[in-house]
Amino acid sequence: MSVKSIVAKIYAKLVVNRIRRWSSRPEETQRKVFNTLIATAADTAFGRDHGFQHIKEYSDFTERVPIRDYEESKSYIDRVVAGESNILWPGKPLYFAKTSGTTSGAKYIPLTKASMPAHINAARNAILCYIAETGKASFVNGKMIFLQGSPEMTEKNGVKLGRLSGIVAHYVPKYLQKNRLPSWETNCISDWENKVDAIVAETETKNMTLISGIPSWVQMYFERLKVKTGKPIGELFPNFELFIYGGVNYEPYRAKFEQLIGRKIPSIELYPASEGFFAFQDRQDEEGMLLQLNSGIFYEFVEASGFFDENPKRLTIGSVKTGVNYVMIVSSNAGLWAYNVGDTVQFTSLHPPRVMVSGRIKHFISAFGEHVIGKEVEEAMKQAVAAHGFSISEFTVAPQTEPEEGALPYHEWLIEFDTPPISLLEVARTLDQAMQQQNSYYFDLIEGAILQPLRITSLPQHSFSRYMKSQGKLGGQNKVPRLSNDRKIANELHTFKA
Repeated sequence: MSVKSIVAKIYAKLVVNRIRRWSSRPEETQRKVFNTLIATAADTAFGRDHGFQHIKEYSDFTERVPIRDYEESKSYIDRVVAGESNILWPGKPLYFAKTSGTTSGAKYIPLTKASMPAHINAARNAILCYIAETGKASFVNGKMIFLQGSPEMTEKNGVKLGRLSGIVAHYVPKYLQKNRLPSWETNCISDWENKVDAIVAETETKNMTLISGIPSWVQMYFERLKVKTGKPIGELFPNFELFIYGGVNYEPYRAKFEQLIGRKIPSIELYPASEGFFAFQDRQDEEGMLLQLNSGIFYEFVEASGFFDENPKRLTIGSVKTGVNYVMIVSSNAGLWAYNVGDTVQFTSLHPPRVMVSGRIKHFISAFGEHVIGKEVEEAMKQAVAAHGFSISEFTVAPQTEPEEGALPYHEWLIEFDTPPISLLEVARTLDQAMQQQNSYYFDLIEGAILQPLRITSLPQHSFSRYMKSQGKLGGQNKVPRLSNDRKIANELHTFKA
């Protein structure tokens, strides 16, 4: 065993013990974070405007600070972007993480000196928890790769600007620099397809032990490796032993990954976002990811079913329940206050608090009152893959509200199969049954002949990558929405049909 492996195991035990201390006292941990945030930001423009000096209890905060999304926070963020100091958080941010907005165009999320360490430490701690639990640490001696955005940055009014994954690349610890791939030059390639080809050329002969990225883009990397070398990934990289992912559910891709690799690979799920690193999988034998309660983020939760009510009830970590769909609201040391991240989560356990991402509050289907969420369609796909033995590259679901004359409306599942099933009709039947079992509204609509059972549209290979490229969102941290309540994405994908 190498010295690096021995040190990793010792350090992992120390870190896990620290994690257990704060995660075993969630309410106390969050109360300390809340008090620190309010005290630190009291003299900022936002703090003065909202009377932070008068906030003594959480109830004071909910009375003074309404829930806001990016658009509603924009008047303050624009002042920060313009170069003003002490607006949302003391001083100026270190960076702006640039993300794609829907109605506002580009979004600029501040990253501060106080918030940056959480983005780095959470990913590190996820790996250390894995080492402590499994005793496996040999992968730290090999090469590691994270498929990410370009680390190149521009500047806006004295503050550096870039994609979150590219910003984080500047913080790779020195002890990992020799292990890290691809090279800086390759990481800076802007065209995603050219970048993947360059990564293939750079890594095909290396001792890759850890690979990380969004599953759909890692799958593209694996497929190109296999085409170029003619070997399964597990043979090409015999010491590859850990896959780390985030952004989307891995389950729809798992069968294809195992086929490409030639064996099963342990995995760790992360929940990073520009607004904060919210959670990571801390145990292999537990469902869900450990919510990061001590990382300068104060969490609130609103039941998704009542989120759009006039005065939705806001809950703290001590009042949540398992199995309920919540919209997650955050206040943080990056200067976000009662900020609607847009994600919905469900708690899988409360002691310690673990969550799974169930979807997006704006990504759902309820064209007929069915309230279908991302978690449900992904679970249905998981069951269908297990039952029928096919594999997919990608899929999305949309309502068809204007079917052919005389037919009932339905949900259209647009699927790009990698290994197609024997019968699309049988797969559709399995998907529909799984949806009815999970969603009582959908069941009632099918039973009441308001909807007909779902239909599958099989798309040609590379349809989704062509769609994402057409939108300027190919690669990096970009993801295809699982659900849409309109036909915009579905209609675009139909143009790629043979």
